[in-house]
Amino acid sequence: MLEKVKHVILILSGKGGVGKSTVSTQLALALRESGLKVGLLDIDLCGPSVPFLLGLEQSDVYQCDEGWVPIYTGEDKTLAVMSIGFLLKNRNDPVIWRGPKKTMMIRQFLTDVKWDELDYLIIDTPPGTSDEHITVMECMRDVKCDGAIMVTTPQGVALDDVRKELTFCRKTGVKVLGIVENMSGFVCPKCSNCTNIFSSDGGVELAKRAGVPHLGTLPIDPRINVLVGTTRSVLTELPDSNTAKIFKSIAEQITNHNSESISTD
Repeated sequence: MLEKVKHVILILSGKGGVGKSTVSTQLALALRESGLKVGLLDIDLCGPSVPFLLGLEQSDVYQCDEGWVPIYTGEDKTLAVMSIGFLLKNRNDPVIWRGPKKTMMIRQFLTDVKWDELDYLIIDTPPGTSDEHITVMECMRDVKCDGAIMVTTPQGVALDDVRKELTFCRKTGVKVLGIVENMSGFVCPKCSNCTNIFSSDGGVELAKRAGVPHLGTLPIDPRINVLVGTTRSVLTELPDSNTAKIFKSIAEQITNHNSESISTD
């Protein structure tokens, strides 16, 4: 039930392990810090990381007449979270389901969660271009989806998979809002210098070739680990870090994009 949601943004990645869930989580927190009401929906069925990242693994969800009730991270109800991870008894339990059951669960999560009024709903999707993604796109046909943000790392293998994801979006009619290059360089926690331990600027070049915006380049910053298991934003905890500046910029680009779209309609 997305009738009360103003904007829906998909977070996609061509492969796993590129930090998609971390980007989803910190982007949701950054939007919340800008005074917006935000929802975060984790439909990465085989790797639901959001409950762990936000320290919500012990939370219980329940159903009402209108569907699943999400978990709110505070009394102000500015961040609502829903994940299949809440339905698992143990974080080590694998989801051993065939395609039809996965499809059914994703469809239920997209249509049967009782969201209150939200400015933004961030949807953390599974990696790749599989049955789960087709289900997401089918459900999005009846919803005003703003578009998708692609997350990649600088390595060639990850970039090749993102190219496939870009093609998938074009074929399914989903607008690509931009590309985020994650894990680009390592920030020394003592001197704050950034060293490119992998290749760099692959996401920038891919964005240029694809004709889509490059939203930002995020380094590996060990200081971010202190935020794991909390609902604290990098914007408030590490405001002077490059990571905080980039997430603030991404959030501003998203909100400015929507403001421009509204003003020109």
